[in-house]
Amino acid sequence: MATDINCVVLVGRLTQDAEVKYTNSGIPVGKVRLAVNTKRKKDGQWTEEGNFFDIVIWGKFAEALQPYLLKGKAIGVQGELRQNRWEQDGQPRSKVEIVANNVQLLSGKSGTQGSGNQTTQAYTPQQGGEVISPDNFEDDIPF
Repeated sequence: MATDINCVVLVGRLTQDAEVKYTNSGIPVGKVRLAVNTKRKKDGQWTEEGNFFDIVIWGKFAEALQPYLLKGKAIGVQGELRQNRWEQDGQPRSKVEIVANNVQLLSGKSGTQGSGNQTTQAYTPQQGGEVISPDNFEDDIPF
């Protein structure tokens, strides 16, 4: 059986501060929303269009990054797409999220670029301790 490719790389700005919750067994799960702007030509004029993506960060990786993942900060994310499926009120539902494998902080402490205080720091799940992914636990996600 062939292995398929599932890799996403995005650079954008956070629309809210990171939220970290815990599964029933105490595993941290962080969520952020990333805005990525694109330009499109409409009626002869270039317009900017925002695209919004939900990012999920697992384990101690989520806890370590939470103080730095603040609204307006620029980050780079490398990860994979995951489709969650569930049933609500008898209707099938689904949502695609990006599970982060690597997060890179791109803006300085103030959240602005070009001030001379710009930092770039990469974080991977391995730096936060054990690697946790949706494939190796059996708890319900708390949100």
